[in-house]
Amino acid sequence: MSYKKLEIWQIANELVITIHKMTLQELPKFELYEEGSQIRRSSKSVKALIVEGYGRRAYKQDFVRFLINSLASNDETIDHLENLYNTESLKDKELYKSLKDKLELLGRKLNNFIKAVQQKHNTLSEPEELYQVTNS
Repeated sequence: MSYKKLEIWQIANELVITIHKMTLQELPKFELYEEGSQIRRSSKSVKALIVEGYGRRAYKQDFVRFLINSLASNDETIDHLENLYNTESLKDKELYKSLKDKLELLGRKLNNFIKAVQQKHNTLSEPEELYQVTNS
């Protein structure tokens, strides 16, 4: 099994790509090295922490810690997105709403995944089985 089969990773990966393109195509040039850079880094951190946690999945506390850090980076990404929209650097309301909705969905799914890992870590053999528990 690969971390790439986890829905949380797939959503995070899609967000990284969309946010990267958004910062390069939709934002004013001065934002490329300000808030644009911050939101790119925080969105990439969400995905990277899922991967790093998955690599430590044999150790419940490490796995949970990385997932919690991923959730925190997701919250940071939402904050950067809101800053861009509220300062009118990002003017496309539909893009803002779409990204915010997807980030909030990822946050809920990360929360559910964290709870499943905490409750069922030693009872199932692979993390994808944990995720199936969170969707039922």
